[in-house]
Amino acid sequence: MEELIKTVADQVTAKTIFCTKEVLTSDEAARYMGISKSYLYKLTMRRQIPHYKPMGKMCYFNRHELEAWLQGNRVATAEEIEERADAYCMKGGVR
Repeated sequence: MEELIKTVADQVTAKTIFCTKEVLTSDEAARYMGISKSYLYKLTMRRQIPHYKPMGKMCYFNRHELEAWLQGNRVATAEEIEERADAYCMKGGVR
């Protein structure tokens, strides 16, 4: 029973550290974003995602920058698009 409690405590500790860590490794960043490590590698090679290479080889990622990147291409709802179209037409945008 004590071994089970220790295992659960270790898992909780590991998940807490993972959720509060500011700088993530490639493995952690891929897991955090829900993508494969190979896709993350492609994004870094294409310079499409912000990352750091302090020693020239290993990549590190800032959690806040990843969140901003993930939320960077918001898709508007149909209602928002309709509201913008109405506002544009009300301004006399159609000529």
